[in-house]
Amino acid sequence: MNSKLLLVQFLILFVGVNITFFPQHFLGLSGMPRRYSDYADSILFWNIVSSLGSFISFFGGVIIIFIVWEAFVVKRSVVSVIVGYWDIEWRYDYPLRFHASNEVAKIYL
Repeated sequence: MNSKLLLVQFLILFVGVNITFFPQHFLGLSGMPRRYSDYADSILFWNIVSSLGSFISFFGGVIIIFIVWEAFVVKRSVVSVIVGYWDIEWRYDYPLRFHASNEVAKIYL
């Protein structure tokens, strides 16, 4: 996937989620009850800010869908493999036989 677009998507989603939920957190600390359909005029500004943050988060979701679609269309090749054949799960056949090894496998970090 395109790493620059992924970074942009992460930043947009990060900003959107924080703009959505931080005003709600501070409104809750100041005594605003949850699940109300009508808000007082004194907190209308923070409700609008929170709604703006949810739209930004939605835009971040649209971007990740575009990034995945673009990766399938362009058919990018895999640059690196995260799981290598040197890992412990690739050394043995599964299922393991009973007492298949004389020693405990060593794990190097």
